[in-house]
Amino acid sequence: MASKAPEVSRVAGYVTAGGASTRFGFDKARAELNGQPMLARMCALLKDVTSAVNVVAPLGRYTEFGERIVEDRWPGEGPLGGIITALMDAHEQNRQHTWCLIVGCDMPFLTGKWLAYLAERAVASNAAVVAPQSPVRLEPLCACWHTRATGELQHAFGDGIRKVTEAMKRVSMEVVDEGAWKRFDNSGRLFWNLNTPAEYEEARRILETGGQ
Repeated sequence: MASKAPEVSRVAGYVTAGGASTRFGFDKARAELNGQPMLARMCALLKDVTSAVNVVAPLGRYTEFGERIVEDRWPGEGPLGGIITALMDAHEQNRQHTWCLIVGCDMPFLTGKWLAYLAERAVASNAAVVAPQSPVRLEPLCACWHTRATGELQHAFGDGIRKVTEAMKRVSMEVVDEGAWKRFDNSGRLFWNLNTPAEYEEARRILETGGQ
């Protein structure tokens, strides 16, 4: 379990779970790994490193998990709308929450130690978003977003931009490179996200065999 830093009061946690899971075949947030739904696991991780945990999702979905549900203001419009929803909600709920640690619900190999490091780095940053750069792309759904980014992201959204990495160009960004996150990723799976049944079965196999 990761220990909370004193600055954690400035960080709110949000899990985005508004996708349709079209390629997955069924609701991936409810897909179980080691007997635990992926959404429940992500919420548990965030509870260790943030001061509040919320789920961005369509109205009425996932109430059985017992977490606070924040209705996605732009359902069906992709993850950028979910990110903006989280930032707007954080500002409305608690002005002390200047940062949002936002993660997707389908990243089974994230760890509390990595998320704690990411949150602490964000609180010390002057950027509007602190995001890791994996070997293949920026990871905006495993990133910290400052509430001051809200306006520029809304403008980008209003301009028709839906790709999160395009909207990120509108705000100041600090990139967490491999040299910083690699020590949290012994197996090369830290940023895996699951989009298909085959990927889900592979993740299940890895976890059930102890990471082999």
